[in-house]
Amino acid sequence: MEADPARFVEGVIHEPTQTETGGLDLTVTGVHEVTEPGRVDFGGGELDPADTEPHPSEKRDPEDDYEWWHLDAGQYLLEYNESVAAGAPADLQLVVQTRDELLARGAVHPTLRLDELDRVPLSVGGAGLRLKQNARVSTVVGID
Repeated sequence: MEADPARFVEGVIHEPTQTETGGLDLTVTGVHEVTEPGRVDFGGGELDPADTEPHPSEKRDPEDDYEWWHLDAGQYLLEYNESVAAGAPADLQLVVQTRDELLARGAVHPTLRLDELDRVPLSVGGAGLRLKQNARVSTVVGID
């Protein structure tokens, strides 16, 4: 399988910028909070999703085009602008890791093998994080 992740991803905002690190950077379009617990059981018969709500965002200046999320220390769910392209191989798995810029600011998500670019858990530590809409937060570093 060809190693160019951009070939299998749609919704890329600016490919030259998002591919300058050798992988494909993924950008954030939404941040969500878990508001009610989900359920996980042994057999899956009582499996229920958690309830979530969008985390509020705001513009720093009224003239700004994009908004910022003010995240306190805690757990969130990131939603990407990008998605797996229609026509991608059925067994495609993208290896996704946290960008160094987030790690250096005390935020991390697990390295994941994903067949869909669904929401991923984000842990924010310390004093929190200010995250701008469309910020590059993750990188596709491989394809399985």
